[in-house]
Amino acid sequence: MKRWLWAMVSLVLCGGMVGCRAVATSFSRSGCALDTAVAVTIYDNISQEKAEEALTACFNEIERLEALLSISRDGSDVTRLNTAAGNPVAISPETAEVLWQAKRYAELSDGAFDLTVRPITALWDFKAENPAVPAKEMLSQAAKAVDYRQLMLTNTTAQLSANGAVDLGGIAKGYIADAVCRVLKEKGVTSALIDLGGNIVMCGNKKGEPFRIGVKDPFDTTRLCAVITGEDSSVVTSGVYERGFTVDGVRYHHILDPKTGMPVDNGLASVTVVCRSSAMADAFSTACFVVGEEKGMALVQSQDNVEALFIRTD
Repeated sequence: MKRWLWAMVSLVLCGGMVGCRAVATSFSRSGCALDTAVAVTIYDNISQEKAEEALTACFNEIERLEALLSISRDGSDVTRLNTAAGNPVAISPETAEVLWQAKRYAELSDGAFDLTVRPITALWDFKAENPAVPAKEMLSQAAKAVDYRQLMLTNTTAQLSANGAVDLGGIAKGYIADAVCRVLKEKGVTSALIDLGGNIVMCGNKKGEPFRIGVKDPFDTTRLCAVITGEDSSVVTSGVYERGFTVDGVRYHHILDPKTGMPVDNGLASVTVVCRSSAMADAFSTACFVVGEEKGMALVQSQDNVEALFIRTD
């Protein structure tokens, strides 16, 4: 039987799907964005016209922010920063905000979460038809360029070292999920669930009842290993099952150690973080996974109103 460790998290063990109380009205829209499946569901008793207006505003916000923060889009703030060869770059207020947040979480985790990890992540292609493990010499060289302290920020500009580059994959979805929740509130929506590729945000509660969010079993992703109940909060999981490949019988997953460039191997299978900010939950789930069980739990316990569930490989 698996052993569970948790930091102040309320959970219910279950062996199947989550049963939820029926609601009178719901409006949902799903699609593809941020290189993943995204969905927003509204549970308020509002007109279809108002719901459609709110959902359209949500997806417009996702598209607007992705155009700024994407690592692969030409002309995005992040692309321009990464190709500036050390020169300062003018950035939007939103990009400045997410960079400030990312740098703060890098400082709190002593670089376990590091937004300047792009020189390493660029060497790994977890979607390749015939994936390969980067040479150790290349990873070692790339790791030398990773250091969040090199990023110089103002509210309107950002600057990296000549060989530096940022990758916001560990925080962008969370930041955008928080922004979508704000859009819903501005539209008068008081009950909604946002799912940006597994970054879950509970806006309010579900018709007066807490939301119930299933946590996947990292050893069998068709099953749930726990259910977290809550409202006005976010749930984000980082796990070895999410993206990866196997070469010569060895599994390589996408959670990389910024100091070595290699997938983290520390006895953890997944880390789920619960807090009000989805950006923080996103960054902390990565940071806690990288530093491991003991230091990860200490990091969680150092912050107010942050909870986490650590699942070991054993």
